[in-house]
Amino acid sequence: MKLNELTKIPGSTTEAKRIGRGHGSGNGKTAGKGHKGQKARAGHGFRAGFEGGQMPLQRRIPKRGFNNIFATEVTAINVSALNVFEDGAVVDLASLIEAGIVNNNTDNIKVLSNGEISKKLTVKANAFSENAKAKIEAAGGKAEVI
Repeated sequence: MKLNELTKIPGSTTEAKRIGRGHGSGNGKTAGKGHKGQKARAGHGFRAGFEGGQMPLQRRIPKRGFNNIFATEVTAINVSALNVFEDGAVVDLASLIEAGIVNNNTDNIKVLSNGEISKKLTVKANAFSENAKAKIEAAGGKAEVI
């Protein structure tokens, strides 16, 4: 096959609509633009969100507060949720995501003391409450701040 032998796939291109070429074409006189009005004029166009002078939606909706785009997401988990792991396991963010305890879009993990823990685990998290740390160590595990 050579470059001069290539052909277009049928239907991939269409002829341009020839407007303003007489009544017989079906697009004569006003050329499909109707009668007068802003959209019938040459060079018409509206900026995004323009509603004909009506107050646009993005300005009508109330805006409150402040959304910090640099904020880090901290997910709190209880020590009772750690009982799903086997004895002697190392619990970190990856293993918590794999177990389905936290979802993938979290930045930091904080372990809270709600519930009881009965297994000896090495827990690696960004923060621990004092009671959670005490419960993990009382069960024979380690609480490591990363």
